[in-house]
Amino acid sequence: MLRRKLAALAGASVLTAMSGHGTSRRAAAQPAREVRILALGDSLTAGFGLVRAEGFVAQLQAALRARGIPATVLDAGVSGDTSAGGRARLDWALADRPDVAIVALGGNDLLRAIDPANTYANLNDIITRLKGRNIAVLLAGMLAPRNLGAEYVAAFDGAYQRLAREHDVIFYPFFLDGVATDPALNQPDGIHPNARGVAVMVERMLPAIEALIAKARA
Repeated sequence: MLRRKLAALAGASVLTAMSGHGTSRRAAAQPAREVRILALGDSLTAGFGLVRAEGFVAQLQAALRARGIPATVLDAGVSGDTSAGGRARLDWALADRPDVAIVALGGNDLLRAIDPANTYANLNDIITRLKGRNIAVLLAGMLAPRNLGAEYVAAFDGAYQRLAREHDVIFYPFFLDGVATDPALNQPDGIHPNARGVAVMVERMLPAIEALIAKARA
């Protein structure tokens, strides 16, 4: 009788262990949760002059999925928008409940020669509000044309560096890195990237964006 009871208990233990092992394997096989990425920006984000599939949002989403990262990139780019405009519509953009955000504003501030102190204040408020909702942030900077004068250049470029330092966010110093001033990668206006230019932007930014996603998941 005792031997039969011990055998029964041993069998139950084996079944339990096998069941637990299966559960563990099933848990390990669970796909990564989709990450929702807010792309808050201007015409560079909105894909001005391009069909939708060629724009930054679509190309970034395709590149991430090609790397096995389930991601949906939310298009919050508005052509002509300044940092003040992005700040004003942030609550609307957050209605889509993003997990992380790419903040790429300031190009139109440059074109309008807006005081860099105002650009700093607007971006500071945007980042503060995003972090207040536990949304990890990647700040994509802009660089002022050197013909605007050394004082303006130092103030404008420095605003992004200061924000990255103060908020401890992932910082990509120049959104148009590798693309600006290259005629082969830009539309005839010399400002907006063509489809090839967007592909370069996405390729160069991917490591920073993957770090952003990892930060959010951690």
